[in-house]
Amino acid sequence: MSGPHGTQAPSPWVQRWTPLIQSSGIGGPRVLDLACGHGRHTRWLASQGCRVTALDRDAAALASLQDLTNSPDRRATTLLADVENGPWPLEGQQFDAVVVTHYLWRPLWPVLLAAVRPGGLLIYETFATGNETVGKPSRPDFLLRHGELLEVCAGWRVVAFEDGYLSDPPRYIQRIVAVRPGTDHPGRHPLGAG
Repeated sequence: MSGPHGTQAPSPWVQRWTPLIQSSGIGGPRVLDLACGHGRHTRWLASQGCRVTALDRDAAALASLQDLTNSPDRRATTLLADVENGPWPLEGQQFDAVVVTHYLWRPLWPVLLAAVRPGGLLIYETFATGNETVGKPSRPDFLLRHGELLEVCAGWRVVAFEDGYLSDPPRYIQRIVAVRPGTDHPGRHPLGAG
């Protein structure tokens, strides 16, 4: 894993579960890529037919997505915002999926969950307790507690959950895919995505 965040391959977790994202309207599924960095997941999701809102506080990172935002089909839009120190910039908006990797700001949980439309997906992956033994991040503020994503998604339909160690590179990760309740079509997210 070298080079700018946007040049890295998308997370296998995000790639595996992207096929479960279903559109609630025309033009393809609407997806929020929160703390997108240079946009490795924005690029992946756009290539899979999603309309992506790429949100980050780093203007230079967002500028690296200019080729997508200026393309004729405009599969992506960027939004510069510091969600830790300012207001939530997408108040009242909901998405077919919210994707978050390598980012944790616990005060944002209620807002993130509300940003997923009923029947939509949360695809989340970040560092977990144990990572302090192998590298950074190592502060508890940036590490999920064991089973924390299950607690956060209580009442949602959990499609997949993992909490453990990955060796290449060495890191402790917790990840979840969960469907927000409230859809009229509870069977719309078939398994078999990988």
